[in-house]
Amino acid sequence: MKITSMVCRLVAIASVVFSLSAVANHHMSDKKDIVETAQHNDQFSTLVTAIQAAGITETLQKSGDLTVFAPTNAAFEALPEGTLESLLKPENKEKLIQVLTYHVVEGKVTASQVTGLESAISLEGSQIDITANDSGVMVNDANVIKTDIMASNGVIHVIDKVIMPSAKTASL
Repeated sequence: MKITSMVCRLVAIASVVFSLSAVANHHMSDKKDIVETAQHNDQFSTLVTAIQAAGITETLQKSGDLTVFAPTNAAFEALPEGTLESLLKPENKEKLIQVLTYHVVEGKVTASQVTGLESAISLEGSQIDITANDSGVMVNDANVIKTDIMASNGVIHVIDKVIMPSAKTASL
């Protein structure tokens, strides 16, 4: 009987350990990448449409950490009339890629780290100016309105304006 009860205890312990391991793995797989996080947030539906039109979904799903300054739908709606429609045309795909990758920085930069920066280099290659003061944080002329939306491969900070890489998109 002692051996049987010991075996039963070992089986019970093993099943608890297995269950806890399965729960831990499930929670780790629940964490969405940047694109999936944006897809599950209604305020980013225009951004997601633009990411898909530009064909940069895989770039934003890569395993390395990224920081995205994500414009809301309202930010896209505030663009001059016809700008978004023009960018979404297949013949303007390169311009759209430039605009979108201008909103992305290599590395996971949290809100506490952003406030210590004066600038960052975007994936597009141009500098983004960062200003932090008592009023909040600005990225170029866009206000950061929400910070630290964590994703499996980085972080999203919400901004209230679409920022443009000046020289390369002047013709928009």
